[in-house]
Amino acid sequence: MENLTFEKLPQAVSELHNKLSRIEQLLLERQGPEKEEEMFTVAQAAAFLKISVGTVYLKVSSREIPVNKRGKRLYFYKSELEEWVKGGRKKTVSELQQEAQQYAGKGTRHRR
Repeated sequence: MENLTFEKLPQAVSELHNKLSRIEQLLLERQGPEKEEEMFTVAQAAAFLKISVGTVYLKVSSREIPVNKRGKRLYFYKSELEEWVKGGRKKTVSELQQEAQQYAGKGTRHRR
């Protein structure tokens, strides 16, 4: 790298600005356009979850499933449905045993 002098400083700043602009443009091209989050109707949500439409309504009324209501219509975000499905994961026996050991290891503290 060459030594910068006060006279060369404006040119160096200009070169840095140009390089930064090129890097920013490359990053934007790699990312591509932002995706809009996919929304489902009741029928689409039922198909996605592989359950009946009636079951979707039942889960909505019992507040088991994440839903967005606009007027009389129900909408579901795909990402929220995916998280809801993932949240229903059952723990393995070893995970339950580990939690029990951690809980038992904490014990209770007595005040004096």
